[in-house]
Amino acid sequence: MLLAFDTATPAVTVALSDGTRVVAERTTVDAMRHGELLAPGIAGVLEDAGVDRRELTAVAVGVGPGPFTGLRVGLVTARTLASVLQIPVHGVCTLDILAAGAVAAGTVRGAFHVATDARRKEVYWASYDADGARLSGPEVLRPATVATDGPVVGRGALMYPDAFPDGRLPEHPSATVLARVVASGRVERYGPEPMYLRRPDAAEPHKPKRVS
Repeated sequence: MLLAFDTATPAVTVALSDGTRVVAERTTVDAMRHGELLAPGIAGVLEDAGVDRRELTAVAVGVGPGPFTGLRVGLVTARTLASVLQIPVHGVCTLDILAAGAVAAGTVRGAFHVATDARRKEVYWASYDADGARLSGPEVLRPATVATDGPVVGRGALMYPDAFPDGRLPEHPSATVLARVVASGRVERYGPEPMYLRRPDAAEPHKPKRVS
């Protein structure tokens, strides 16, 4: 049983796959409550499927890019579960999950881009071919720098319609898609380490100056 989840965007999305199909999924969109929503989401999909967590054989997690706090919640949870249960954990770029979801849903034809909210009036950006294979990125950029009339998947396109007039769904990544691409092996995998692309806002305070 593969447990999949992503917390790199405002969506806290969790799914459970038996290797051939997704048997349970829960998604809540709330940009401020990742820490409160993930554990109940995991418990919920296990309960919905009638599965004990000791039956899990692997974990898949979105590694971003995404804001520091939400992304950390998912990755710490993934690493903890994998360590406790002694099972592998597979990291997947969150933009790749969105790309795979768009191709599967048929919302794109031909090459396209994915843009998610990077805050600070920037987007996390990557480019894909018609099959959803990443051609470039991810990067963090100003919308005006990569403005295009071509199709752009994700929340970033909805936030900056002047730069991306051809916005396409899905808006957020789906753990169902994450579970499917990991189970099928059709996606590049990473270790459970965050793709921040820039330094987090929080920083350790400087050492106090010596008083002479």
